[in-house]
Formats: sequence, structure tokens, C-alpha cells
Amino acid sequence: GQTREHALLAFTLGVKQLIVGVNKMDSTEPPYSEPRFEEIKKEVSSYIKKIGYNPAAVAFVPIS
Repeated sequence: GQTREHALLAFTLGVKQLIVGVNKMDSTEPPYSEPRFEEIKKEVSSYIKKIGYNPAAVAFVPIS
């Protein structure tokens, strides 16, 4: 999806640092569900690691 494309493009263009905004967290059930946030964080971390980023150095921020 778009997240994967943008992460790959950022890495290709030499972007060294990322912040990942996890959107629509107010739409989860219950709103701002921490387990859902962690699930998304795990999935995105796995992908950005394959690209070449260090997931431990990437900030994940829940937003609405």
C-alpha cells in the first residue's frame, strides 16, 4: 500500500530518520486500542527493517 511505497521511496532518496503516524486510532474498538496500535507497529516495523531502516530508531505515534 501507500505506506510501503512511501517508506521505500524515502529510503531510496536517502532519508535517514522516520516518524510513523498511525492514523485513525480513534476509529478502533475501543478507541485508541493499544493492542491494535502494537499490531500495526509490529507489521510496519517488519517491513521497514526489510527496506533497511532500524525499527528501534523509528518513532511510532498514534493519531486520529
